[in-house]
Amino acid sequence: MSISVPPEIFTSATEAASIGQLERAPVANTVTIRGVRLPLDELVNYKLFEPEQRQRFRDELLVAKPFPHLVIEGIFNPRLLELVLEEFETLTTGGWLDVKSRYESFRRSVIGARLGPASQIYFDIVNSGWFTEWVSSITGRPYLLPDPQLHGGGLHESRTGASFAIHRDFGRHTESGLVNEMVFITYLNKGWEPTWGSALELWDKKKNACITKVQPEFGRSVFMLHGKASYHGHTDPLNAPDGRPRRSIAAYYYSSPEAGKPSRDMLNTIFMDRRPIDKALAVARVLTPPIVWSTIKKVTGR
Repeated sequence: MSISVPPEIFTSATEAASIGQLERAPVANTVTIRGVRLPLDELVNYKLFEPEQRQRFRDELLVAKPFPHLVIEGIFNPRLLELVLEEFETLTTGGWLDVKSRYESFRRSVIGARLGPASQIYFDIVNSGWFTEWVSSITGRPYLLPDPQLHGGGLHESRTGASFAIHRDFGRHTESGLVNEMVFITYLNKGWEPTWGSALELWDKKKNACITKVQPEFGRSVFMLHGKASYHGHTDPLNAPDGRPRRSIAAYYYSSPEAGKPSRDMLNTIFMDRRPIDKALAVARVLTPPIVWSTIKKVTGR
């Protein structure tokens, strides 16, 4: 059975085609990037989205130590990820932000960077409604909000000697004020060896110890839920052969601090010209407890 891909992923593909980066393949429901044809219904492994898999992931996340996290293999088509990896080399110099201090050393794509077509398709997927619904069903965090400008996310790259001290991520988006709920990372490093360092370390602050290590292997994705205990990093300096970098792509998911708080009058459409009886009913609805208003509607049918 062929499963159609929701339309969210086509937006940037069409834009990329307009600047000559991406070609529409002659076969229906495929896209061609630099000569590689990708069926749109094979960009992700849909078996991982089935109800029994969701429940399994949910169970694993809840018991994970030292804080809620989840490691999943093979969510994305490997050919798509290979194309994303190629685009690290083609992102312009101005598209990178170097982050260096005594605590961290890496570079990431700048906020709102014009990414290559494969990278943009990846982020169109993870920012889409159907994907975020899947994430919500696994993590128990309802109505997650993506960030298409990728604050703190995007393409990430570390070079020889780089490390990242144990830390907890930011709690709020600096521009929107949204609450950081989690980060989602996909690694792009084929044949990674533990002796090369730079494994993702998850730490227990109370024990001052690393509890779990995740090797940054190609196609491996990680959800890390944000919270007071969510300390992580990679303290072993990168020492891969031939100076090869450690690469990943990351996106954050958010929630609104105002969720569930707006008064009922703020949730309704406001018409400029309304009949007096409708204005009176609107005022009555604001002043009437919800259970009473619900009963009135049932009785009156209005």
